Amino acid sequence: MEYKNGAQVLPTGLLEQLQKYVQGEIIYIPVPDDNHLGWGCKNGTRQMIEDRNRDIYKRYCNGLSVDGLASLFNLSHESIRKIIYKVKKA
Repeated sequence: MEYKNGAQVLPTGLLEQLQKYVQGEIIYIPVPDDNHLGWGCKNGTRQMIEDRNRDIYKRYCNGLSVDGLASLFNLSHESIRKIIYKVKKA
């Protein structure tokens, strides 16, 4: 996230209105809900995890045990079970 000087990016009238509420502090202006991206969508993390989870399920279907998957992917047995259940359900 990049910080910008309000005096450089806001119209004078709006800046004056904001100064009635906040002065000399940093405020966050959120993205409108209709433009909001979900977690991990922008940097590809969500897709990477979905791909990993499908790989885990595929390996499980091909005979790799939960214990083997947990060791291979450095996840807990419970996490592996949850992933298998979720991918199987989808």
